[in-house]
Amino acid sequence: MQEARVMGTAISTMKHESMVGSKLLIVQPYLVDGKSPDGFPLLALDTFGAGKGDTVIITSDGRAMRELLQADATPARWSVAGIKD
Repeated sequence: MQEARVMGTAISTMKHESMVGSKLLIVQPYLVDGKSPDGFPLLALDTFGAGKGDTVIITSDGRAMRELLQADATPARWSVAGIKD
């Protein structure tokens, strides 16, 4: 798990069938200091209702993603695991 800041949302005209109806966020992961970016922005699926500027916890747990989407296989890798207070 890693902290990231929500930069905005992404719109997709075509999605993998496992991702239809899911909200996509553009998130910037941060290092432990919470200020230094850790690589490039990522796409993450959101089920918590996070918005632009929120600090979220993201995870790349594939098993959790498949359970969340109720799919045997999905190309989605990152998901929001929570919103930081």
